[in-house]
Amino acid sequence: MKRAGRWLSSLWLAGCLVATGCSKKEEAPPHPAAELPPSDDTPAQPSGPPPGTLPREGEAAAKPPVHVVTGGPSVPVVAGAQDEDLPAPTDTPPGDEEGAPSKPPTGTGAQTPSPSNGGGYTPEDPKNREWTSSAVDMKRQDAPRATLSSVRAGAHPDYDRVVFEFEGTQLPGYKVEYAKEPVVQCGSGDPAALAGKGQLQVTFTPARAHTDQGQPTVATRELKPALPVLLELERTCDFEGEVTWVLGNKSVQPFRVLELREPTRLVVDVKH
Repeated sequence: MKRAGRWLSSLWLAGCLVATGCSKKEEAPPHPAAELPPSDDTPAQPSGPPPGTLPREGEAAAKPPVHVVTGGPSVPVVAGAQDEDLPAPTDTPPGDEEGAPSKPPTGTGAQTPSPSNGGGYTPEDPKNREWTSSAVDMKRQDAPRATLSSVRAGAHPDYDRVVFEFEGTQLPGYKVEYAKEPVVQCGSGDPAALAGKGQLQVTFTPARAHTDQGQPTVATRELKPALPVLLELERTCDFEGEVTWVLGNKSVQPFRVLELREPTRLVVDVKH
C-alpha cells in the first residue's frame, strides 16, 4: 500500500509539472536584423567645395549654375546673297557680273527660256556654254524684237564677263564670233578702232537699242573697263533690227555664252 501511495504521489507531481510548463508562452527567438543598428539612407553631404573650386559669393552662391546637355549636333545657319549671274555649266563657276569673286551655285541649275506664245521659241543650246573659239550662232527670226537695256562688264579670277540685259522675258537671236575683217560701223562703214588683237563681235537679231522715239536705251556706246583680257567694248550697230557690240580683247581667247533669266540676260565670258 505504501508503494502504491508513493507511485500515485509521483504521478500527481509529474502531472503538475507538465501543466505548469504548458501554461507558459514560448517566445520566438529574435531576428538577426533586429540586432543591427538602424541604417541611414540620407546621402553624405560634402563638408566643403571640391579641391580647386573657387568659393561663390552673393547671388552666385544662392543660385548655382545648372548645366543642360542636349543631344545631336548643332546645325550651322549660313546666310548669303544669291549670285544673279549664276550658274556656270563648266570649269570655274562664274560669279556676279560686277566683278565679285566667283562662288559655286547654290540650288540653281541651267536656266532655259520659256517658249513664246506661238510655241516657236528656240531654246538655248547647252553646247554654247562650253569654252570655244568658234562662232556661236542662235537663230530666232520669229522672236519678237527685244530691247537692249544695259551693258556691263567685270573681271573674275579666270575670265572677264560681259552682260547684255534686255527688257521683257525673251532673248533675241544672237551670233558671237571673232571678226575676220576689220570692224566697221554698220551705218556709215567707218572703221571702228578697238584696242586689242581679238575683236569679238556679239550681234543680236531681231533687237534694238533705242526707244520708239529714237532715244538710246544704253547711255554710252563705248566702255573701256581695262580688264585682264577685255580692254574695250563698243557698239557698232543699231539699225534695222540688228544690234552689235564688239569686245576688244588683248588676243583671241576662248569664250562661252550663257542665257540667264530674271532678268533676261545674255552673258559672254572670255577666258584669261
